[in-house]
Amino acid sequence: MAALQLAYHTVALYRALTFILTFLLYTSFHLSRKPISIVKSELHRNCSSVSELSTITSSISHSQQVSLPTLHTDMDCSWKPFDKSNYKQLLGAMDYSFLCAYAVGMYLSGIIGERLPIRLYLTVGMLTSGLFTCLFGLGHVYNIHSLGFYVFVQVANGLVQTTGWPSVVTCIGNWFGKGRRGLIMGLWNSHTSVGNILGSLIAGYWVSSNWGLSFIVPGIIIAAMGVLCFFFLIEHPNDLKSMYAKNSSPGKSQLPTESWNGVSGHTEVYLQYKEKKTQSYDTELLLPRDRVCVPVQPVVVVKSESEPSAISFMGALRIPGVIEFSLCLLFAKLVSYTFLFWLPLYITKAAHLDAKEAGDLSTLFDVGGIVGGILAGVISDKLGKRATTCAVMLLLSAPTLYGFSMISEFGLGPTIGMLLVCGGLVNGPYALITTAVSADLGTHKSLKGNARALSTVTAIIDGTGSVGAALGPLLAGLLSPGGWDQVFYMLMTADFLALLNQNPPLSKSSISL
Repeated sequence: MAALQLAYHTVALYRALTFILTFLLYTSFHLSRKPISIVKSELHRNCSSVSELSTITSSISHSQQVSLPTLHTDMDCSWKPFDKSNYKQLLGAMDYSFLCAYAVGMYLSGIIGERLPIRLYLTVGMLTSGLFTCLFGLGHVYNIHSLGFYVFVQVANGLVQTTGWPSVVTCIGNWFGKGRRGLIMGLWNSHTSVGNILGSLIAGYWVSSNWGLSFIVPGIIIAAMGVLCFFFLIEHPNDLKSMYAKNSSPGKSQLPTESWNGVSGHTEVYLQYKEKKTQSYDTELLLPRDRVCVPVQPVVVVKSESEPSAISFMGALRIPGVIEFSLCLLFAKLVSYTFLFWLPLYITKAAHLDAKEAGDLSTLFDVGGIVGGILAGVISDKLGKRATTCAVMLLLSAPTLYGFSMISEFGLGPTIGMLLVCGGLVNGPYALITTAVSADLGTHKSLKGNARALSTVTAIIDGTGSVGAALGPLLAGLLSPGGWDQVFYMLMTADFLALLNQNPPLSKSSISL
């Protein structure tokens, strides 16, 4: 029993450390994505006040017979090539470059991630992402005005950032079972909103004075987190096997070290226990102190030594619910990422605030997203049905979006409330699908214990969602010149389409707890 308690405390400790570390790792991913939305209003500023100042100064200089023929040109406040009248389309194309590369790379990333050590794969992705994020900021430092340069950096960054999500979801899924997965992953998934908030605050600090630092500082942060990942991430409980064997005292009753291999479906030897209730993987690995577990004669079970192969792309698609939830996430993520990339600019134009004030105010949307993600997880755990929870939140979010479209008519108080509510309803379903639902489907009973499907399933669902994430900001850039109302009509349509994909079969046993 002493060995069992040692196993319990050891795994519980490393569970907590893995939870915290993966939370911080993906926080840095979103922290590095947020600056572009904050800097947009600086890349193309309202130059009317500068023009007036130029006219006044030119009149004074003319009366004093001082020639300043290039004054307005020198004082041009927009950053080329985003100083043109079609700047919204250019900014939308830049978003599309990142998100399209992200969507395409995600399908490949999950398949690659199943076949490489997660720790190394994630470390390389974070270091290269930090490099490209800094490179965008260096465009300001070295006065680069080529649209091709910024598009290239966005495409490259989109590709390398796909290493993040399948890796961290697989890692957290390895450590936590289904019992309270909705709550745990709801709390854990708040890293998305925390990253957005920190990214907004960091980028907003330098946006008006030196927007290059708005990218360089987040780039350094994600690269530094990549170094921490390399040294401290433990991707699977099996990695504790040698540590457990080393810490166990000789002569005492202990579990055979091979018993740590149970999660991957290829256990060679395990110890059979007589209990009133069949233990799940969670309780076999983490035997709680309040359960009485009487060891009986060890039963040696010899299984095939061949490790189960990683699931194929088509094999993952055949898992019940994967296609349906992928399509639902496509439209849900379209809405979420449109807010991610365009909300600060919309607040700047609608509420007549400067870039820093709009960036700070936009963080309230992400605060609401934290609450919405946690509530979605808790409710889905209680109901035992993920799809029903998503459907209700999607149904409520559409009218909320319509109210949000009239933000310019509200005062500051109602605007804050609307940002919080809208953030919760928009991000709740998105958070639930990308975490708890993906983990449920990646460990579906049809896989018969093969745990080497979680990364691929996660990548398929999030990759399909990323197609919507790419389309949303692009459509916003194309529609916004005709009025922001058209953007919100597009978002409400996407919400209803996401709702249509929540069909009855998904509420059944395919994703029940």
